[in-house]
Amino acid sequence: MADPKGFLTTPREVADRRPVEERKQDWKEVYPGGPGKALLPIITKQAGRCMDCGIPFCHNGCPLGNLIPEWNDLVWRDDWSSAIERLHATNNFPEFTGRLCPAPCETSCVLGINQDPVTIKNVEVAIIDKAWETGDVRPQPPEWLTGKTIAVVGSGPSGLAAAQQLTRAGHTVAVYERADTPGGLLRYGIPEFKMEKLQVDRRIQQMKEEGTVFRSGVNVGVDVTGTQLKQRYDAVVIATGATAGRDLPVPGREYGGIHQAMEYLPQANRVALGQTVDDQIVATGKDVVIIGGGDTGADCLGTAHRQGARTVTQLEIMPRPGDDRPGHQPWPTYPMIYRVASAHEEGGDRVYAVSTVNFEADADGNVSGLNLVEVKFADGKFNPVEGSERTIPAQLVLLAMGFVGPEREGFLEQLGVELDERGNVKRDKDYQTSVEGVFACGDAGRGQSLIVWAIAEGRSCANGVDTHLTGSSTLPTPIPPTARPLAV
Repeated sequence: MADPKGFLTTPREVADRRPVEERKQDWKEVYPGGPGKALLPIITKQAGRCMDCGIPFCHNGCPLGNLIPEWNDLVWRDDWSSAIERLHATNNFPEFTGRLCPAPCETSCVLGINQDPVTIKNVEVAIIDKAWETGDVRPQPPEWLTGKTIAVVGSGPSGLAAAQQLTRAGHTVAVYERADTPGGLLRYGIPEFKMEKLQVDRRIQQMKEEGTVFRSGVNVGVDVTGTQLKQRYDAVVIATGATAGRDLPVPGREYGGIHQAMEYLPQANRVALGQTVDDQIVATGKDVVIIGGGDTGADCLGTAHRQGARTVTQLEIMPRPGDDRPGHQPWPTYPMIYRVASAHEEGGDRVYAVSTVNFEADADGNVSGLNLVEVKFADGKFNPVEGSERTIPAQLVLLAMGFVGPEREGFLEQLGVELDERGNVKRDKDYQTSVEGVFACGDAGRGQSLIVWAIAEGRSCANGVDTHLTGSSTLPTPIPPTARPLAV
């Protein structure tokens, strides 16, 4: 155990973010020098709050099975090299989860039953950021090669995790990415202010030094077919994510200025990275309405602020969550409570329990306003509240209502894999699809989910691929078979 009295004597503390007016002027991370550096003055005492519970429920909350009490104790003892070794034992990319994961481990922390939980996510990111600075993150190339070849399609967190695990097992792995640079949504979907792309770049470099091959700018299904990949490689891993956005079929959807969030965010990310985007969608000087109250909506919110939007309004059809854990979501479940992201601190209105009725347009056919109505949920549907209709101005509308699954056309159709009732790729307990030698992990098979689940699925899928190719595997499987997809 770290500090035997830490949970009694030390209150929960987090690092201060940069002032709002300062950070809205740039695209750097909202913590001064990055979260790891900002946390260093307080992180040892925060790690000491961990009680090293006899039954650490934080393990249950973390899909990766992170050894949280162990590395909390090591940080308390100032043994950072051992801490990163224990952290990397279960998580390939803690700098991603430490910045982007909503930390279900913290909502299942035993201390959180009647006090503020341990700042697990902050300890995690402090460990990995310090490890990069001290050189404790090094390539781990395999000692020998198996002669087996694997194609991983998609370079988001699940694809990268699967590829790194399989490369370290001795297989020859090629990662295909249709964008010009690897990283998937980590690169062009997550804004710089949440995670600077240095974090992605150095992981990609580490993987290259381990032997993983990256083939960027290749649109699988067009430039090379799924059938060709299956013929060329001993196994294929589908890690394309759930990139088909949910649409809003209401009158006026066809007007100009109404875009999916994933049309808007990648362009802004490219410009923030110094690239040029022709006819970029920008929020400058506009009244912006974001439909959807989740993480993607918050990303659009922070981006619109930095582009100089006149006003920003975020709409959510669900009622505003409470500030405290509701009775029907007891510890250690992940509760639906009111959360404030860094983007919400920067301004804008959050409007709950409303539904879009239709859009209005100007003489040029571009959106000029949005008509909405308040709703109440009853009898399994959202019912409009009579007399609550109103119009708000909008010259830019961003749809951030989530994703409905992977893109079916092209690659998946060419492979001939079966889909489940939700439109995701169907797979068995070893992550193999209905087509032998073809596997699926991450959002492509699970549906839209958390980054921590994507990495966990990539690691578990790698075990299934390794077993398929060699007959057995020593690669870890963070997701137990009982929690895996049902058999095809």
